[in-house]
Amino acid sequence: MKEVVFLVAIILVAGQCHGAEHGAEYPIYPLRMKTGAGGHYIPEISCASWRLGVEAHNVVDWTSIPEDCIGYVGNYLLGDQYRSDSKTVNQQAYFYARTLNFTDKDVWIFDIDETTLSNLQYYADHGFGSEPYNATAFNEWVELGEAPALPETLKLYKKLLNLGINIVFLTGRPLSQKAVTATNLKLAGYHKWMKLILKDTSIYHGKTAVTYKSAERKKLEESGYKIIGNIGDQWSDILGTNVGNRTFKLPDPMYYIS
Repeated sequence: MKEVVFLVAIILVAGQCHGAEHGAEYPIYPLRMKTGAGGHYIPEISCASWRLGVEAHNVVDWTSIPEDCIGYVGNYLLGDQYRSDSKTVNQQAYFYARTLNFTDKDVWIFDIDETTLSNLQYYADHGFGSEPYNATAFNEWVELGEAPALPETLKLYKKLLNLGINIVFLTGRPLSQKAVTATNLKLAGYHKWMKLILKDTSIYHGKTAVTYKSAERKKLEESGYKIIGNIGDQWSDILGTNVGNRTFKLPDPMYYIS
């Protein structure tokens, strides 16, 4: 016991001395493996760790958010943090874009759902992703054409247009929803684009999003276009082949698409 106390004391002193070298007097305490009364985990902390795993693509192939994390995910999405996280990603995309020299063959790819358009109103009514995906109910929502823009992505879109970059929307929505999607985009503030690509299920039936989006990006490049940027909320938006010069991942703890 004496040896343990002595070791902890050394760590604390070393941490205080290290901080003092930089003009700080903050003590560095040993890592606490658990928090809360009695050393138990606090649910919100483990949910935050789960979301980190999701965004870092360490937690994969999940079908719904953990039941215990409904409140956490809801508060995250409806609070300031989701907007702030989206702002950071979009800002970095713009900082990168403005360093480039463009040609009329340069394109920037945007995903749609949870990237340019927000379905948060739908998911708020369906447990923020805790309920199993219901294609019928979601398609009914899409057909309303009322999804608002994600504000920070809309800002990036407008800035890229001002820089002279061609915009391509590449979405997993089926071709049958092309008209309502185009109308919704314009209603939300996305008035101009070079291409709007939706999934032809007769070609890509049973194929993953990675396979589909890789193939469509390859077609763009074979047509002579250069993908200088690519942004989406799913890892499947930015993995695979022909992903572009640089990719950007927006937060989305509500669902996972492979």
